[in-house]
Amino acid sequence: MQNPNYTELCRTWQRLYRYNHAASILGWDRNAMMPAKGNDARAAAEAELQALIHRTRTDPKLAEQLRAAEGEALDDIERANLREMRRDWRDANALPEALVEAKSLAAAQCEHAWRTQRGNNDWNGFLDNFRDVVRLAREEAQLLADDSGLSRYDALMDRYEPGVRAADIDRIFGDVKQWLPQLIARVQAKQGNDRVTEPVGPFPAAAQRALNLEIMQQLGFDFDGGRLDESAHPFTGGVPEDVRLTTRYNEDSFVQSLMGTIHETGHARFEQNLPREWLSQPVGVARSYGIHESQSLSFEMQLARSREFTGFIAPLLTKHFGSQPAFDPDNLYRLLTRVKPGLIRVNADEVTYPAHIILRYEIERPLIEGEIEPEDIPALWDDKMQTLLGQDTRGNFKDGCLQDVHWSGGAFGYFPSYTLGAMYAAQWFAAIRRATPDLDARIAVGDFAPVFEWLKANVWSQASRWQTPELVQKASGEALNPAHFRAHLEKRYR
Repeated sequence: MQNPNYTELCRTWQRLYRYNHAASILGWDRNAMMPAKGNDARAAAEAELQALIHRTRTDPKLAEQLRAAEGEALDDIERANLREMRRDWRDANALPEALVEAKSLAAAQCEHAWRTQRGNNDWNGFLDNFRDVVRLAREEAQLLADDSGLSRYDALMDRYEPGVRAADIDRIFGDVKQWLPQLIARVQAKQGNDRVTEPVGPFPAAAQRALNLEIMQQLGFDFDGGRLDESAHPFTGGVPEDVRLTTRYNEDSFVQSLMGTIHETGHARFEQNLPREWLSQPVGVARSYGIHESQSLSFEMQLARSREFTGFIAPLLTKHFGSQPAFDPDNLYRLLTRVKPGLIRVNADEVTYPAHIILRYEIERPLIEGEIEPEDIPALWDDKMQTLLGQDTRGNFKDGCLQDVHWSGGAFGYFPSYTLGAMYAAQWFAAIRRATPDLDARIAVGDFAPVFEWLKANVWSQASRWQTPELVQKASGEALNPAHFRAHLEKRYR
């Protein structure tokens, strides 16, 4: 057998892929379909499965196979796959199985309770479970840090953004904080003279769903390989062969569901277009969460909030909700690009959105490093929300520090990926416009092929073949350049 060690490693990671397939569908079901009384049994089942996955990732024989495979005659793709296997193996071996299982149980319990506690504005009830999640996350972070030589927060963030460090985020966010407040103020002053007609509801959930399904079809989603459901917090799950995405409905406004669905469709198209020949192997997954977020934000922000796209969807709104003045294309564009600081991250416009991410980063980093405790979060949240966005969240935990699902599930280090994704998305579209000078005219008539073809060739088809800096350089011709993001905002909102 040629390359026997590498071949055996591929078999192991194929087995892991199948385990993770099952875990992903179980997680989707827990969030979208499972009745409340099923949570304890489901949490135990998921924890057991995570323990099995961890046991497989830490099988002692893998160390020798990884070492021996280095000397085998591998091509470039196989070497990239071996690199990603080694990353995965090292991450797993830094953690004991008991911690993996305990973390899974604590996260499932905290996230399940959060669904009710958020609605009840119950910070103290949430805190009872959340302390355990933080304790275990810190323990995990310390073990990863001991193994890698990184700080605790960097060790967690490295899982989502390989190679990115808090020092990089501090530099990027520090620059954004220099120009963002002035931009927000300038745009608000300009838009203060705009007349915007608000859509008049109600907008029945069934009609919103029908609209969402039609838009997803226009955006190229393959319904033979995925589905749309409803959950408390929109997300994309499943596997490339079976992509599950969710949205949520508010009958007073269709915008939240529409934009949430378009956002998740960006994630889903990426998954559906990952190279099938690399499926089941580490090289076949998305390179980083920032790269993944760049796809959802390419769809939601770069494409769907453009003047050309709003003109394209205006007739679809009339089709599903009936005719009304608010669906005039120019009014619709003003509606979807209105800049108004608010409390809720997922409802934020693209200008104020980075402030929401900076706030969370500036809380979760010291939380993991042990500089603050869970009890300190509300006061810090209130202070930063007032400073960054001029919003008062005192006593409003539901629309403050309880609004996101991430921390309840132990996903610390994830939030920077959102703003990195927005920056990558702006950089992608700058490259797409260079390649397709008539891009706006084509979008206006519903021809999105230049966008999809460029993303497929330069991002989707590359998966994890390249490390992030190489991927960005090869795709766009330069390293990550946040100036593209600022230029995009300045142009759209000038």
